[in-house]
Amino acid sequence: MIGDRWGVGDGDVSRAYPCDDFVVSPALQAWRGVQVNAPATAVWPWIVQIRLAPYSYDWIDNLGRRSPQQLVSLPEPRAGDPFTTAGGRQTGRIVAVDAGSHLTATIMGAFMSYVLDPQPDGTTRLLLKVVMQNHRWAAPAASVGDLVMARRQLLNLKRLAEQQQ
Repeated sequence: MIGDRWGVGDGDVSRAYPCDDFVVSPALQAWRGVQVNAPATAVWPWIVQIRLAPYSYDWIDNLGRRSPQQLVSLPEPRAGDPFTTAGGRQTGRIVAVDAGSHLTATIMGAFMSYVLDPQPDGTTRLLLKVVMQNHRWAAPAASVGDLVMARRQLLNLKRLAEQQQ
C-alpha cells in the first residue's frame, strides 16, 4: 500500500507490536521508524509527553498551539488514560503500556504502538505501527495522511530527545 512504510526495514515490519493484539484483521497496517541518537531512557519521557500535544504539525492538529519543547513532569501513563491533547481537548485512549518500552493507544478507530528498541551502541530505534480494522476503502488515503503526520511527529520527538543529551 502507498505510504505504509517510512524509516523501517524488513525486521521492523516482521516483528510483533502490541497494537496487533487489538486488531485481528487490519485493513491498514503502517510502519514508521527513526533512529534516535539518544538512549531509550531519554526518548521515553517524550513518548509520555504525547499526552500533552501531538508533536506533529501544530498548525493542523493542535490549532496552532505549539507542542511543549521542554519536558514536563508527568506520571507514568496507564491503560485508560487519555492518549493526547489536540486543539486543547483530550482525545484517544491509552490501551496498553510497558514503561520505557512501549505505549499503545487508540484514536479515531486506529490503534498504534510506539516501541522503543535500544541499540547496542546506545542509540534507540523509535518505531511506530498503526493498524486499523474498519474502512478498507479509506486505508490508502489514511496511510498517506498518517505518513505525513507521523513522520513529522517522530522527527520532532527525535530532535527533542537528542537535544536533551
